[in-house]
Order: sequence, then C-alpha cells, then structure tokens
Amino acid sequence: MKNILVSHLRLSMLPNKGLFWYAPIAAFAALLASPQGFAATQAEPIPAKPDQLVFKPFAYVPPAAKDHRTVLKSGVVAYLAENHELPLVNIQILLKGGTYLNPPGKEGLAELTGYLLARGGTKDRKAEDLEERLAFLAAQLNSAYGEDRGTVSLNLLSKDLDEGLAILREVLTEPRFQDDKLNLRKDQTLADMKQRNDSSTDIEQRERSFLSYGDDFYLSRFETKASLEGLSREDVVAFHRKWVDPKNMLVAAAGDFKKADMAARLDKLFAGWPHKGEAAPPVPKPNHALAPGTFLVDKDVNQGRVSILLPGLLRTDPDFFAAAIMNDILGGGGFTSRIMNRVRSDEGLAYSAGSALQSGIWYPGRLGAAFQSKVRTAAYASQIVIEEMKKLRDGDVTDEELDTAKRSFIDTLPRRFSTPVQVVGLLVDEEFTGRYASDPGYYAKYQANVERVTKADVKRQAQRLLKAESVTLLVVGKKADLLNPDPKHPVKFADLTNGKLTEVPLRDPLTMQPMGVGSAK
Repeated sequence: MKNILVSHLRLSMLPNKGLFWYAPIAAFAALLASPQGFAATQAEPIPAKPDQLVFKPFAYVPPAAKDHRTVLKSGVVAYLAENHELPLVNIQILLKGGTYLNPPGKEGLAELTGYLLARGGTKDRKAEDLEERLAFLAAQLNSAYGEDRGTVSLNLLSKDLDEGLAILREVLTEPRFQDDKLNLRKDQTLADMKQRNDSSTDIEQRERSFLSYGDDFYLSRFETKASLEGLSREDVVAFHRKWVDPKNMLVAAAGDFKKADMAARLDKLFAGWPHKGEAAPPVPKPNHALAPGTFLVDKDVNQGRVSILLPGLLRTDPDFFAAAIMNDILGGGGFTSRIMNRVRSDEGLAYSAGSALQSGIWYPGRLGAAFQSKVRTAAYASQIVIEEMKKLRDGDVTDEELDTAKRSFIDTLPRRFSTPVQVVGLLVDEEFTGRYASDPGYYAKYQANVERVTKADVKRQAQRLLKAESVTLLVVGKKADLLNPDPKHPVKFADLTNGKLTEVPLRDPLTMQPMGVGSAK
C-alpha cells in the first residue's frame, strides 16, 4: 500500500498534472497514517438478513407555494422557479374554462379554438411563417382546450426569451385562425370521428361517461358531423375574444431566468390587453345518479372490456386519505393490490386489472374497477372483482397491506416535485382548482395525513363506498360470447347485478345517436 501511495505522490508532481493534485493525495496519506483510518470510514456492519436493515424515518418537505407565487400587475397569478442548469425556459399559461363552454349545437368549438391558437398563425404572421420561425428558434409552442381548462405552452432557449414572449403575445391577442388550417383541422376531426366505433376502448370510455353523468352533461356532449360543419371562423374568433383574457389566466414558468426579471416580462406580456373578455363561469355539476345493473355493448372483438362503477367522493372529503388508501389496497396499488393478485396472478384472466378512485375536484368523482379479459371469462373475472370488494368491506386489512399502501403514498410524494417545471405546474394547478386558497398547507400535511390512517378508517371507508350489490357494470365485447360463458366458470352478468342487464346499442359515429334499441336476454 505504501508503494502505491508513493507512486501516486510522484504522479501528482508531474509537470502536466500540476501541484493541485497533491492535496487529495496528502489527505489519503493522512488517512493511511491513522490506525483507525479505514475503520472510521466504514459503513455500519451489513446485517445478515434484509429484514434486519434499519432506515432513518422518511422526511420530505415539499416546496412551499409562497416561495414561488407572484401576483402580476394585471392581477394574473404566476408561479416562478429559477433553474440555471440548462439555458431553457418553459412557460405554461393555464386558461380557466374548457369544453363545458361550448354552446349547445357548437360542440367542438373550444377544441378547435384551442388547437388553432398556436397553429393558425397570427395577425402579422402566416401559420407557415410562424412554424418556420419557431423551428429556427428550436422552440415548441402548443395550445389546447380540455374538459375544464385550456393551456398555451412555450419552451425555448433562454437567449430567445424576448422574441418568444413577443410571439406568445401575438398568439394570445391576435391569432389569425387561418382558413386553410381551420378547414384542415375540421377535416382531420371528421376523419377521426368516423373511426369512433373502431376501438372498443373508445366505446367503453364514451359509454362510461353516459352512464356516469347522463346524456345532457357536458362530458357526454360529443362533437357531431353537424356541429363540426356548423363551426365557422367567426365562431372561433368570438370564442377566443370572450374567454382568452388575463382574468382567466394563470402562469407557471421555470428555467434560466431571474424571478424578478421574469415577472417584469410577464407584466409586459399582459399589459394593454386589446379586447375585453369575460370571466369563465364555474365548471357545472352533474345531477345524474349511476343506475345499478349490467350494460352491454355488442362489439365483435374477442376481448371483453369491463368497467365496474360506484359513486366516489370529493377530494375535500375529510376521509379522502382513508378512502384513497382503501382503494390502493383494493386495486390501485398494482401488483400489491387484491384485484391484481386475484384476477391476474391467481386466475390468469387479465394482463392488467385494478381500481381507481377519482379525485373529484368540482363534483364527486367515481370509484371504479376495470380490466380486459377474454369475452367468455369476462363475467367470471367481474365476479372476482365484486367478491374482492365485498371481502374488503366485510373483513379487515392486514398490517402489511396498510403499511405498503401508506409507504406507496408517502414515498412517491417527492416525484411530484422532481423538477422545477413539475413544481410550478403542480402549484399552479393548486391555485386553479382552489386548493391553495382553501388548504394552502395540503402538501405540508400530506405525510402526516397519510400516516394517521388506521385499519379502522380503511374499513369504515370500504363499508361506505363499496356497495358491491349496487354496482354499475359496463361491458364491451361480442355479445354472443359474453352471454355464453366458459363452462368452467358459468357466471352470468345478469346474476352479478340482481338480474338487471340492458343492451346498449352502438351509437352512430357521426351523430352520436343510438343505432337501434334492444335488450339482451
């Protein structure tokens, strides 16, 4: 060892190395000179068995909203995070309002407006010129309207920030909505519309919305050929001027900038808005109740898609953490959950199976289980899922199940704040959904709220939510085989829902009207 050290010391003095190499080598020599040198740097002895490992208690302090929140001169709330690791800036403008703003008969208007904002040119730039300039800047500009919000995002090099913000101002205040781009998007949407019944996944998602919220709720009002063809450029311009206004905006920005400087730039972005819009109304609430029973959609595929639905709750419910942990044990926890273990691991009936508890923001969400299985075993797999709901409701969870679920929630919390972009994105969402105002310490209390959930809490929520006898069961697949189960597992769907089974006809892809009414026997 001494010879090795001497060799390293000689190398450290070579002319091309420089004397700065000597310091770490000298420190290494001092370590060797100490009788306990190496022993002092050794980690704790490795235990004989993995279960003897001892870890320090997990502790994570999430970013505080107040450290990033800024109110601009325009009144727009912005969340800003400096990050100088890369010369990039990411800006997202969140727009209050969504597809629920579509007037009756104008379904598709918000979606068309949102798509064209960033892609239809501006007053002074044709769409092609705008696209070419963004490509030259290696910048990405996107826009869209979803169910309850819109977004306009810009990602570019920090050296081009001034030009990028100038383009963003043009897009937000003076979009061209170029006729050829508008017509092309309508043609693309119509082509997609014609394929609505090609995928059993699309059919399931659509009918799940009808069953959950009724035909008249905005989530069940789909574009039709007539509504699409009736949309004009004037409609798009009017929608933009009414709703794309600073009073409906929030900003999340992260990247290579100084916060004070970015705030000043954003003040300039929103100053002197050229048209007066309206504040978006609140997201409407459904007044439709789930109807118990089996609802069958005949689609000639050999895999049956099954959704098992129950009423959920609001995320502000005082027992939401207990309900979420209950769902994790039931089917939300992947391979550690009961549904996955029974349906996939034990029975081999599906590649994936599980449950989800929607975090109801504007109105109570849904608690649902879902899987895909061969059509002749779909009813048997459904029976297993319902059995697991009953077992969890009527029995008790184990200490291991409770601890695993809790650890899943707690240990994955830091992932939500992995990057500055994620931080400001999550915080601006808290502002948008109102949780910042009603519960600003939500994430600071998150770990404690999870840890205090007990087995009794989980059981109480299972008894409250898992009304297995009243499920709404939606199944999409080949009717003849769905109603003719595998002789090894002669389970019938109607028997799972107290004899209630209704055939739901496929809808015309262009009108969304049922293509015939019938009932299955």
